[in-house]
Amino acid sequence: MNQLDASSIVELCYSADFALAGVTSAKRSSHDVALEQWLVDGKHGEMEWMNRNVDVRLDSRNILEGAKSVICVADRYSKLEELPLQEGHGLVARYARGKDYHKEMKRRLHRVCDILQEHFPSEKFRACVDTAPLLEREYGERSGIGAIGKHTLLLEQGVGSWMLLGCIVTTADISPIHHVQEDPCSTCTQCIDACPTDAITPWSVDARRCISYLTIEHRTAIDPELFSSIGKWLFGCDICQEVCPHNQKTQKGDIAPIHEAYSPKFNSLDVLELLGWDEEQRREAFSGSSMKRAKLGMMRRNAVIVAGNLLAVTPNEELLSALQMIAQVDDDPIVQETAVAVLLQL
Repeated sequence: MNQLDASSIVELCYSADFALAGVTSAKRSSHDVALEQWLVDGKHGEMEWMNRNVDVRLDSRNILEGAKSVICVADRYSKLEELPLQEGHGLVARYARGKDYHKEMKRRLHRVCDILQEHFPSEKFRACVDTAPLLEREYGERSGIGAIGKHTLLLEQGVGSWMLLGCIVTTADISPIHHVQEDPCSTCTQCIDACPTDAITPWSVDARRCISYLTIEHRTAIDPELFSSIGKWLFGCDICQEVCPHNQKTQKGDIAPIHEAYSPKFNSLDVLELLGWDEEQRREAFSGSSMKRAKLGMMRRNAVIVAGNLLAVTPNEELLSALQMIAQVDDDPIVQETAVAVLLQL
C-alpha cells in the first residue's frame, strides 16, 4: 500500500476477512441533542457508563488526539433460518452463540492497524470494538456500509442487520467515498409492532423496556410486569431483527458470507440446568463467548423468569419444584425475590 485512499483501505479490510468496510471523516455526531435528551430522560436505565465521557462519545476526535478519519468494518453473524427450540430451553441472542466478537474483531482490526502503521509511521491508528465510547452505528452509516433502521440497528438493504461493528480511529486524512443513504424503513413499523415490551419508537429504544438490556445490562430485579413479555429470552433478544423485511430471505442475503467465528456453539440453554448452576459451571459454559460478561446471578434471575413463562404454558413438576426451592432459600436475594414474584404470578 503506497497511498491513503478509501478504496485501498476498504480492500485491506476485506483482506482481513471483514464483510463490509468504509471510511468517513472524524467529526461530531449529528445526534448529539437526541443522545443528551435520551440520557436526561433516563432511557439508558442502569447503564451509568453511558453518562460518562459523553463528550468523547459524541466526537471521535476526543478518542484520539488529531483524529481525522474513521475506518468502519462489519462482520456478519447470522441469517434468518432458525433451529426449533428444544423443550425446556431458553433462547440466546444470535450474536452471542459463537466466539466473542470483541476479541475476534479486535484481533483482525489490530492486524489492519499494524499494516497501516508500517506504511504510514507518522500516523496513529486506534482499533475500537464496542467497548470504546464511540457511536459505531452512526459512523457505519456515514461510511456507507449500511443505514440505521427504526429499530436503531445498522442494516444493509437486502441483506439485513445481522452485523457486528468495529472501527479504527486515525489521524490519517483519508478522503471518504461519499454515500447517500436512503431511509431503509419508509412507512414500515414491523419492528415497533413486534416488540413485546413496547420499547421501540422510530429510531429510538427505551433501554428500560428492552429485553436485550433487561437480560444483559440490568443488574438488579426486573419489574414483574415485564416477566411475561420476556418470553423465552435468557440472554438478549432478536425479535425486532427477525421481523425486519430486510432480514427476510433474499438472493443477496443468501450469498452474503457469515464469518466462521460466529458458528453457533449453542442456540439455547436448558433452563432447569441453568437454575442450578454455580460459578464454575457458568465460566465453563461461557468460555470464549461474549456471554461471559453476564454474571451468575443475572443468568439465574433470567432463567427464573423464563421458567415461569414455560410453566404458564406447559406444566413441569421438576421445574416448578426448582422454583419453589429457590423462593424458599437462595444465596442470591435478587434470584430469590424473582422466584417469589414468578410463583405469585403463576
